[in-house]
Amino acid sequence: MYALRARLSVVLLAVCLLFTGQALTTPQRAAAADPGYLMLHFTGEGSTGQQMYLAHSTDGLHWNDLNGGAPILRSTLGTKGVRDPALVRSPDGSKYWIIATDLCWGCGSTVDGSINNGSRSIVVWESTDLVTWSQPWLLNVAGAIPDGRNAWAPEAIWNPETSDYVLYWATNVPLDGKTKHRIFYARTKDFRSITTPRIYIDRPGAQELIDTQIVEVPAGVGNYRYVRASGDGQITLEGSNSILGTWTNLGNLSGIGLTGAQVEGPMWMKFRDRNEWTLYLDQYASRGGYMPVTTTNPSDPGSYKLPASGSYNLGVNKKRHGSILPLTAAEETRVLARWASTPAKRLQSFNFQDRYVRHANFDVRIDQNITGPDAQFRLQTGLAGTGTVSFESVNYPGYFLRHANNDFQLVRNDGTTQFAADATFRQVAGLADSTWSSFQSYNHPDRYIRHYAYQLRLDTITTATARGDATFRVTN
Repeated sequence: MYALRARLSVVLLAVCLLFTGQALTTPQRAAAADPGYLMLHFTGEGSTGQQMYLAHSTDGLHWNDLNGGAPILRSTLGTKGVRDPALVRSPDGSKYWIIATDLCWGCGSTVDGSINNGSRSIVVWESTDLVTWSQPWLLNVAGAIPDGRNAWAPEAIWNPETSDYVLYWATNVPLDGKTKHRIFYARTKDFRSITTPRIYIDRPGAQELIDTQIVEVPAGVGNYRYVRASGDGQITLEGSNSILGTWTNLGNLSGIGLTGAQVEGPMWMKFRDRNEWTLYLDQYASRGGYMPVTTTNPSDPGSYKLPASGSYNLGVNKKRHGSILPLTAAEETRVLARWASTPAKRLQSFNFQDRYVRHANFDVRIDQNITGPDAQFRLQTGLAGTGTVSFESVNYPGYFLRHANNDFQLVRNDGTTQFAADATFRQVAGLADSTWSSFQSYNHPDRYIRHYAYQLRLDTITTATARGDATFRVTN
């Protein structure tokens, strides 16, 4: 979320909040041998923009959108929108979490309602490999805060002093009847339960603060182990040698012309091959998206430099309120294989050529002239083996067409052998026209995908009508 200036009215506050940017994870791995960087972010308003997206970079400055620029995760609970994600890696690299704001502007959530009666929970996913994610869950972080109205922009950092995570976020607790977001924190080991929330950062008077992010700095660089950047009307820098200790105000970035009137949403990244950092800042005033500001000493406001023209490229998708993770070689291999930019395709019916396979409320049918993401699938290598295909939804990544009792549903892959077999098919010459395609069941090879009364089914094919029903064109 954008940090808000005290001089703004509540109306201007709400407008600014529609455009956001920032987040981080720790511990930050930045070994020279690590090959690249992963950015998790959302892209904009609406139900599709407010989901989870990934981009990859080899140098931290030039980014390529993964998964064809489509979301890699979609929230199915709470407001069904997610913003402001942080990507958290456990110290031993055995677990990862995504934590994000439960908020969907323009798709059910009003501005005033989200500020004054928004979700008090954040959305959490968990993974052991960075590519296969659990079902999301809601973690109520602000419900125990007296008069707490929402929970925005969550972050987390591993605290070696307490051997757990410091989870921190912004909550509006009004002051004298007016909005006032402050940063609260709680401790957690698993992002399923937390300690009682406490105030972490509270600016004087009516000054609000919504964004903050911490970077750990190695010994010998500056005077502090930790530096945090906060959007509080400026991009304010503070230093400390303890995450939960005393923080010292170091100044802000107004000296290089970057004030709260131009930029918000700080996002840290350590370059893997040198002692240099970039602080990505969202140029919200010009709608320019992120820009990298570089420094060799995060605790020295005077050391920050504006980027040279043409020195960076953020890719096609707009990058908003994101989180950057330096990747190990193994992590990068897994991520790039899982989220390769496989083209999105549609399945056109042979005998109803104005109709295409689509899912609606997770049921699967053929409907007329459908062009949106509900009718788009990625033909992935079959979950059960090579030489086969599985159909992954574009707008529900990780969900596949699966048959059960001869009916088809769009179902989340649970990783079982049974699911893989039920969601795998052999693409063969079309039963009604060899220039088209038919899809033979992997585990019931006497049956094919076909539609009947516009519903998708798995059936044996014995008639000319059935052959037409079981024939499809794979098209753009």
